Amino acid sequence: MSTLLQQYHAATSTDVQTVLNGIVNGSYSFLVAFPVAADDHGAAGPFTFDQAARSELIQLLLKDLKSSPKGRISSKDNALALLALKTLGKNPTGSEALGTAPNLSVLLELVASLKDDPDASGEALRCIANALLLIERARSIFISKEVNGGETCISLLQKSTNPDQILVLSRTLFLSTVHASPFIISLVEEKRNGNSVVELIGGKLDLLIISLLSGTKMAKEAMVDILKFTFNILMHYPKSLDTSPDEKKIIGDNWSTKLDPILPPLLRVFHALPPTFPAPVAAPLTHVIHSLTTIPVSPALRTEWFGPSSGSSSPRSVATAVVIPPSPRHNGSSSSSRTHSPVRSGTPTSSSPPSPAVSGPSRDTLFRAHTLLEVALTHYFPDATKPDDPTVRKLKSEAGSGAGSDSLDDELSPLVVLITRLTRDWLVPVDLDRSAAAGSLESRPDMLGRCLRLLGSVYHLRLKDLVGEMLFAMCDSDATTLSTLLGYGNVAGFLFNKGIMSAPLPDSFYVARL
Repeated sequence: MSTLLQQYHAATSTDVQTVLNGIVNGSYSFLVAFPVAADDHGAAGPFTFDQAARSELIQLLLKDLKSSPKGRISSKDNALALLALKTLGKNPTGSEALGTAPNLSVLLELVASLKDDPDASGEALRCIANALLLIERARSIFISKEVNGGETCISLLQKSTNPDQILVLSRTLFLSTVHASPFIISLVEEKRNGNSVVELIGGKLDLLIISLLSGTKMAKEAMVDILKFTFNILMHYPKSLDTSPDEKKIIGDNWSTKLDPILPPLLRVFHALPPTFPAPVAAPLTHVIHSLTTIPVSPALRTEWFGPSSGSSSPRSVATAVVIPPSPRHNGSSSSSRTHSPVRSGTPTSSSPPSPAVSGPSRDTLFRAHTLLEVALTHYFPDATKPDDPTVRKLKSEAGSGAGSDSLDDELSPLVVLITRLTRDWLVPVDLDRSAAAGSLESRPDMLGRCLRLLGSVYHLRLKDLVGEMLFAMCDSDATTLSTLLGYGNVAGFLFNKGIMSAPLPDSFYVARL
């Protein structure tokens, strides 16, 4: 038996703090590695736990917390005791002990009974979240009727305005909905206090964007986790309605109008999040984009996607500005001033035509997505940089995973998928300058030129394929239109990979043959 376990058995209410601090502060020797029995080392150190000792100490702590303040743990020690419990649970064997129906139920009881002690109730929630993270079967146990943990978390989320608590609740709900289950169906179809889960999420997103923009601590992290929870619902609920599960469908093919209310708050977040640096597209923006890629552009949602119509068949935007963050490689160079210039819908470029003003406030999601991708591509591929240039990968690695994804594919591919859904005539406007003075399409230092150069990439394969699919979809999946619009040489490799082995002939050829 470990020394700490022996000390806890012998502790009284007056000296239990010393033992609890010993668990918290002296536990680092067994947090990462799986525990080994003391006799495997000959003589166990004071903080060495075998599985039996850890489980016994967890049960003792839960028992004393449940009986507090009558037992050895007083009210003032609840938060510390739960922190010790969380520390023990960071090891998979500890979380395995916590992830049982009886123990999860006790933790939920503690969350409720300690609601006036935010530190203690927060630690109890973190004990649950850790158990669900490390022990997969605990997730189904948690949302079972025996524990009913999912419903409890939803109830708590409805009342919560604290980003830290929203973070832990959202993470617990995210882990509880990783796989399709009846719980997800009940979340969408049943109303609680008059609100559906999508309305609940919408309210929290609106709350968190205000908190995030005002610099509230943990607001960004809470936003990330509630968006992960949102994605699980948008992914799994429509599948539950699919009458032909054997047919392979891509994200967005299935949809339910019950999920429609989630689009406006997602778009509000998408438009409100400020630019980031060094990675132009980073969390939580990446998580918003993931969720948006699951939502179709249905007639009922068209106005939400594109804003009030200006009478044009293509969505347009009112004048807006997005500042392109400077690239470290351009400081002091002649192109530095260009990277600081705002990209405006009222200021046409070769790849973004002017947008007529519309009355009233407007929000053009396609323009916002287009601008984000242009900012990102300009950052990683300045001027006419080739996509496989070593400096591109170096710039991405210098940004680090904290600024975005480790992979440029992972960072930008969802944004390309979103644009593929929304693109009309933004990349190749009807008034595109095709004169010799403007240069070939693929050599231009604009978004269209960068996309065409990506079609020849050998390092960014997923991004390359998705850019090709975006351009192909933009041309109504017609190889002749694609070749005529962008030049066969630019798209030949993409078409070859799709099984189109030769250059499609223009319509004029067939007309001349008649």
